Amino acid sequence: MIARRITQLLSIALIAAVAAGCSTAPSRFYSLASTATADGTPATPARVAVGPVAIPASVDQPEFVVQIAANRVEVNEFNRWVSPLSDGIARAVAGDLVVLLGTPEVASAELANFTPDYTVTIDVQRFESVQGEAATLEAVWTVRKTAGGEIRSGRTVAREAVQGQGFDALAAAHSQALAKMSGDIAAAIRAEAEKKS
Repeated sequence: MIARRITQLLSIALIAAVAAGCSTAPSRFYSLASTATADGTPATPARVAVGPVAIPASVDQPEFVVQIAANRVEVNEFNRWVSPLSDGIARAVAGDLVVLLGTPEVASAELANFTPDYTVTIDVQRFESVQGEAATLEAVWTVRKTAGGEIRSGRTVAREAVQGQGFDALAAAHSQALAKMSGDIAAAIRAEAEKKS
């Protein structure tokens, strides 16, 4: 009787241990945000399409890829981007350009009946995350004028300090780095728009 009771208790303990071992931490999802602020520059009435955006294969995945050492990264399976990075970057830059150019006619995807005056393409060379330290963005971008096909290109390198240890702070720092790139792109669009006037 006692042996049977001990066997039952051991079975219950074993099942509880297996169940505890199978449970996983819940995934957390993050997005990039538009953080640019108006700088008082007159509005540039232009229609702008943002995309495509190319991302290095090493970070083009749902999980955060965190730099641990010079030649070592860690893929954090429980902290993820809510959408593909290329989409998130295009949306954040489009939102920044709305503010910086003072025009609502900026799209991050192909839209019916939307013919842009300018198309922005972005080739991200580096999208580095160091938890608790910094987010680094290095990208080559082009602004192509639809009529005439003139192209302006540039390179943005932005390193933003992370204000905290969490992944939300890391996502916020990446958003600020994107806002700096958006400022460079907006300046190129303004310069091109001024040429025709």
